[in-house]
Amino acid sequence: MRTITKMKQKKTSRITATERHNQILAVATELFARQGFHGTTVRQVAERAKVNETILYRHFSSKQDLYWAVIEEECHLMAGHQSVVDQLNVCGYAKATFRALSLDLLNRYSADTTLMRLLLFCGLEARESSERFFETYTAGYYEALAKNIRQRIKSGEFRDVDPLLAARSFVGMVNHYLMVQKLFGGKRYQRFDSQRVAETLTDIWLNGMRIKLA
Repeated sequence: MRTITKMKQKKTSRITATERHNQILAVATELFARQGFHGTTVRQVAERAKVNETILYRHFSSKQDLYWAVIEEECHLMAGHQSVVDQLNVCGYAKATFRALSLDLLNRYSADTTLMRLLLFCGLEARESSERFFETYTAGYYEALAKNIRQRIKSGEFRDVDPLLAARSFVGMVNHYLMVQKLFGGKRYQRFDSQRVAETLTDIWLNGMRIKLA
């Protein structure tokens, strides 16, 4: 009887393949975000996830594949902001539109810097994943923003500049603020309300974009 009971307990304590997959992802995310791509080994991930490397490779074909899976999972967790991007398809008031976009970026990364850290390591150490991220998640965002800017240039609201460069300058301005505050220690010396940051950065950018009336 005791043997049968133990066997039943062993069977019920086994986790599913999906649970194992998610367990490996969670451990890999923590290690990659703290130690980078080169600083983290598959063996470390396997040991922390309490699996052998053979099991890990059944879920992820390579270290690069695991790193990309981590990035995709983080992007999935930070989803739900498509409604803001959809505003770009309607040329409403520029200040309201771009303020909403900047606030979306600020809120998205303020609570958790994991994806930001992963992408910085990615650009330095895992170029294949970096380029894949740009093609999959970033290029379309820039294009949508550039399309909105292009329409405003055509209507005479914005001055004639390269729309794609203007889009990248807007996003870059917000991202730089986030990196300084969240990763480079800026928040230890200066703290700002997100609403105020979004308002200020949007005004600065729009002042450079709008046509000056004589």
